[in-house]
Amino acid sequence: MVPDEPPLTAHELGEEAAALIDELSRISAEEDKLTRLYLTPEHRNAADLVARWMRQAGLDVREDSLGTVRGRLPSSMPAYGEKCLLIGSHIDTVIDAGKFDGALGVICAILAARELRKRGIDLPFDIDVLAFGDEEGVRFPTTLLSSSALAGTAPYSELDARDANGISVAEALREFGGRPENIQDLKEVPEKLVGYLEVHIEQGPVLEREALPVGIVTSLAGAERHWITVQGEAGHAGTVPMDARKDAVSAAADLIVSMETAAKSARSDGVVATVGELGIHPGAVNVIPAQVKMTLDLRAATDRPRAAAIDEIKARAARISRKRGCPIEFDQFHEVVTSPCSEIFQDAAKRAIASMGIRPFRLMSGAGHDGQAMKALTDIGMLFVRCRKGISHNPSEYVSIEDMGMAVEATVRWVAEIAQQEMKA
Repeated sequence: MVPDEPPLTAHELGEEAAALIDELSRISAEEDKLTRLYLTPEHRNAADLVARWMRQAGLDVREDSLGTVRGRLPSSMPAYGEKCLLIGSHIDTVIDAGKFDGALGVICAILAARELRKRGIDLPFDIDVLAFGDEEGVRFPTTLLSSSALAGTAPYSELDARDANGISVAEALREFGGRPENIQDLKEVPEKLVGYLEVHIEQGPVLEREALPVGIVTSLAGAERHWITVQGEAGHAGTVPMDARKDAVSAAADLIVSMETAAKSARSDGVVATVGELGIHPGAVNVIPAQVKMTLDLRAATDRPRAAAIDEIKARAARISRKRGCPIEFDQFHEVVTSPCSEIFQDAAKRAIASMGIRPFRLMSGAGHDGQAMKALTDIGMLFVRCRKGISHNPSEYVSIEDMGMAVEATVRWVAEIAQQEMKA
């Protein structure tokens, strides 16, 4: 292929990405904050806008049965076969969201695909840019439904999940223009795929500490979640001596500190433990608490240290239970295993980033992403983009124009490196 016009500089690409981010962020269910949930009118408007951008970038556009917008850049070298590289992220948000989470990855992919075409970079595979719709899992008690359908792991039962107004996923899909009955027909053929790439804001402070605009993700952390019940004994707050109490809150406090200690002791393995919900019963100012229910979210870079951490936490809980006379029970309700990123894609990203004069740096993802679902289908690769103070899921979420431009340029060069590898294979 021959380039049809000079490529944009990284700064120019960043300015363009910023303009698109701002335009997309104006599509919201609320005037004073960004809220765009799966299969809502706002999602419909956002999907239509993204489809228009894809067409303007020279991509062939369609929308699948679950609302994923897909833009294809055909291979310039069909003699190599009919393989496809998937690049994407999501356009749904949390409530009162930041405007870069998910959206930046979709915009980077669109601009990168356009630049690959404009620069005449030979591609021995098609590129499909994907704008998923259900990564955050806010409206319905589902998550990663759009990407799981492509991976072939989304069951029909998820279509029966209902939102707070009693509307099912299937009903919302039909209103959206989708076809829920086709959910199990969406699975991609693994043999026809090169892999799946995703660009995403880091949602953490590591790249900022390293003074780097982008980083190479090594794995998406495995995670598990538990309900923990601490059983005490209610009593009068004024008449029961301190050494005679079975105070569920005191036992829970000991346990929370122990969980933090256990996670910190395994710091090199990326273990993190969080108590995000806590309820006290009966919850009266003058009654010794009889029960505490709380959640534990436990994550790690690989599965073995996570398993070791939960064993350590349970051992500490048993000691606290004996000391306090308060039974402690764990009830696991969620688990997802670690999703390692392809070494081949990591190395290609390293070469791409180094060619820009940026120090290649690798880090893990403590958050889940669509790549976690796509891992069941094909090899995955991720690039993180620096975000100010690591703040995300918050209106203060921010990525500079310069870093957005670097992310687009890195994506172009990353895909070009993978193309070179495919032609040598």
